Amino acid sequence: MNKWGKLSLGMILAVGLLSGCGQNKNDSDTAANGNATNGGAAKKLTMGTSADFPPYEFHKVVDGKDTVVGFDIDIAKEIAADMGAELVIKDLPFDSLLNELSSGRVDIVISGLSPTEERKKAVDLSDIYYKAEQAIVVREADKDKYATMDAVKGTKIGVQTGSIQEEIAKGIEGAKVTSLGKISEIVLQLQSNRVDTAIIEGPVAKSFVKNVPGLVITDAKPEVEDDGYAIGIKKGNKELLDQVNSTLTRLNSEGKIDEFVTAASELADSTK
Repeated sequence: MNKWGKLSLGMILAVGLLSGCGQNKNDSDTAANGNATNGGAAKKLTMGTSADFPPYEFHKVVDGKDTVVGFDIDIAKEIAADMGAELVIKDLPFDSLLNELSSGRVDIVISGLSPTEERKKAVDLSDIYYKAEQAIVVREADKDKYATMDAVKGTKIGVQTGSIQEEIAKGIEGAKVTSLGKISEIVLQLQSNRVDTAIIEGPVAKSFVKNVPGLVITDAKPEVEDDGYAIGIKKGNKELLDQVNSTLTRLNSEGKIDEFVTAASELADSTK
């Protein structure tokens, strides 16, 4: 074989090797980045949540490691298991969750998400999986002072940014609303007298009151229609929406969600 023949053969072999390497890399990337909706070899279900909402989702040291736990997390684990996927949890500010979902950076949002009309326009929402009441939290010395919703009028109220509680507070006559990203920040505002009252989800309020000295829940009850909580899925992803609803139907029929709520509440109330 002359030198040109040898050169041509060498070029063919080189191209073949490069093509083979390129294909292997793409296969590896697909396996590494496969998620719950693209059929990748390594399925992952990425959950967006704001882990400052016990007993729904919160941080807890488990076996010496900081871990996000709660009954929303338990539900997400069941969804992932039914899909044969690995659950990946992203702890994010509450008011950024729907943007993360719409952009595809998370697959689902489970974070005490109320199914408002505005949210329904932005994302698809699952069936309702849980309902709970709202609570007014105050300093212990002010329990009787703010025992009715009339007494709450005109007060400085702390709420979580982007939450249903924020909407409730804005509807209270004369209220001066302070919106913050985390429930723990609202509690600090209450402790330091920067706000008079706080509107917090019932189970969450109970958890904080048990763990933070000097705070109580008053007899005042915000008048609001509770539509419950739903799971957010990117608009148009019917396959994932159907899977989520299927898991929720199973969990409700088995009474599992009530079990998850009880266990998470006990975990939130235990010594940290």
